Amino acid sequence: MDRRRFLKASLTATAAFTALGADTWRRAFASHPDPVLGPGPYGPLSETPDANGIRLPQGFTSRVIARSGEPVPGTAYAWHHVPDGAATFDVGDGSWIYVCNSESPVPLGGVSAIRFGADGNVDGPLGAYRILAGTSLNCAGGPTPWGTWLSCEEHPAGLVWECDPSGLLPGIPRPALGTFSHEAAAVDPVLGHVYLTEDQGTSLFYRFTPDVQGDLSGGRLQAASVAEGGPVTWLDVPQPNSVSPPTRDQVPGATPFNGGEGAWFDAVARTVYFTTKGDSKVWGLPGR
Repeated sequence: MDRRRFLKASLTATAAFTALGADTWRRAFASHPDPVLGPGPYGPLSETPDANGIRLPQGFTSRVIARSGEPVPGTAYAWHHVPDGAATFDVGDGSWIYVCNSESPVPLGGVSAIRFGADGNVDGPLGAYRILAGTSLNCAGGPTPWGTWLSCEEHPAGLVWECDPSGLLPGIPRPALGTFSHEAAAVDPVLGHVYLTEDQGTSLFYRFTPDVQGDLSGGRLQAASVAEGGPVTWLDVPQPNSVSPPTRDQVPGATPFNGGEGAWFDAVARTVYFTTKGDSKVWGLPGR
């Protein structure tokens, strides 16, 4: 499936905030000039799972790189429990770093990383390490265009932490992005906005505009207000770091959502997408 062509053809022109239910997806696929509903560019999945329980297209293989509570192979670093949000980062020469949150409570939460060489193997005995410690219930998050990882704490006093995948620099709290039960973060690489979901039964969808693009130490936090069939407006959150009242109760005109989850910004379609678990929907918002 050519994701970019599909999104551009079916959603880029949307000027309003839209809940994409199953019927909408079926219509979008059916109207595409080049049918994309099918096995995708890699071929159909195998009928039976492999030894790791994963169904893959022909020619693909899988391997286990870490197990919770056990040392990462080739290192002495014990992989964390309750793995959650993750991303990979290209560090040059064909090597790359995989970072992964731990949704364990304090003091076991945080973020671990594994560095792989160009041959795909863990990069020596120091190839697995901690990049954030002392935090709690680190759920999802997101990568930034400037090469850092945003790790989001999912509890009422949760913060977003900006982490260096190499582990050379300490993780930095970013309170300007709000204090609430964070889930995911998605960054617009052109305008620098950071879009944030909130994992609550009744939650808001947020946009953070930094004072200086690429610097998350200061800026303005806002919540989305969606007019039925109309445009989206952004309303300021008066007290971004208040736990009582929580941020979701500070903006009466903001639109409530049913449990915010994953988010992603598509730079080609100029659209931010996020999901809500309470009603099983995908939402799309034109980035601006």
